[in-house]
Amino acid sequence: MAISNPDTIAQLRKDILLLQGFKPPAAGAVDTGLGPMTSAFPNGVFPTGAVHEFLSTGPTSAAATGGFVSGLAATLMSSAGVCCWIGSRRVFPPGLKAFGVDPDRVVFVDVKKEKDICWAMEEALKCEGLAAVVGELQEIPFIASRRLQLAVEQSRVTGFLLRHEPRNLNAIACVARWRITPMASEPFAGMPGVGFPRWNVELSKIRNGQPGIWQMEWSAGRFHPVVPDIPALPQIQRRKTG
Repeated sequence: MAISNPDTIAQLRKDILLLQGFKPPAAGAVDTGLGPMTSAFPNGVFPTGAVHEFLSTGPTSAAATGGFVSGLAATLMSSAGVCCWIGSRRVFPPGLKAFGVDPDRVVFVDVKKEKDICWAMEEALKCEGLAAVVGELQEIPFIASRRLQLAVEQSRVTGFLLRHEPRNLNAIACVARWRITPMASEPFAGMPGVGFPRWNVELSKIRNGQPGIWQMEWSAGRFHPVVPDIPALPQIQRRKTG
């Protein structure tokens, strides 16, 4: 007998996601402001309490990734909580304010060796009082990524793993794999070359979700989808006959 009740089908999908290890946020869904992107996530909810992997291929995409992740961290820190940022690269704290992150609510941990970054990130992800943990490194083995995932399953803290120019694109235990690249912004009137940050956001892997590509902008303290300009159709001149 075919099941045609939409509510029954939706509940079955939720039950399957639970069996596959997906847990909805304990305190309700977090509005990240990603708009149409949310349809790609399981149950239409941005996966918190999980580790997200971001890949960058050079300094430009690394900077774009840092800005996009800062915007995500700001949404997770909007009500309460502190973010921990771990890595060997210098982060410019005042620059975080452009994406809604107060630098005095970020704990910066400067670590040189990648194995120490993994250890520090694992320990930070165990702290339930943190809203998010950002770790910057190049390579990470699957076993180390699995430890990160086990940590967030207990604490429900969200982790962002920023991998700059990785040599080995091995599969790791993350809920999603992202690629962020910059886009040309829309200049302000009378100020050529100056506009809000824009990104091409590629969600190449999402557990129990649907990958895709979107264009996003950060303005007025939140994300906004970029609506492509549709060129006007040429006007057809009509000629009278007869």
